[in-house]
Amino acid sequence: MGALLKLVDALLFLAFLVLAVVVPLIDFQEVLPKSLYPDSVIDLKRWYVARSGDYLMAEAPHFVVGLIWFELLFQWPLLFLNLYAFFSSKAWYRTTCLIYGVSLVSSMSAVMGEVVGSNRASNTLLTIYWPFMGLGVLAVLRGLVPCSSKATINGPRPSNGRKKRA
Repeated sequence: MGALLKLVDALLFLAFLVLAVVVPLIDFQEVLPKSLYPDSVIDLKRWYVARSGDYLMAEAPHFVVGLIWFELLFQWPLLFLNLYAFFSSKAWYRTTCLIYGVSLVSSMSAVMGEVVGSNRASNTLLTIYWPFMGLGVLAVLRGLVPCSSKATINGPRPSNGRKKRA
């Protein structure tokens, strides 16, 4: 079980690191002024939309803009907390993974409901969005699994047979 947790932690760390960089470059263009971004990054987003057929990023319906604000103000800072907790071996890493995973699954449920229900999504777009749902589920599961399988003993330690001296 320990090796599996290490593998899951490595996958989550890699995903958190990539998202911490990519999300502000692509997603936040919908809510932040375009003047903050160099032309090459704006062109990268245009290329992504054209290549993937991501009509949600092209049209930016109100619910997507709301989800991007949620991502900017809540989920993105959680990515950094997760990265810090992972590097520092903090006990609250599981908690932040759980919070991030639940928030990601919740927001992706709305996105996937639109994408799948609209019948406008290409296979490429579905292939891009489904892994985010999987990442959220993986983060939730990681948040629910204890860090160690070692049992802890709560209570007095067994004596070694000698009396304590005052």
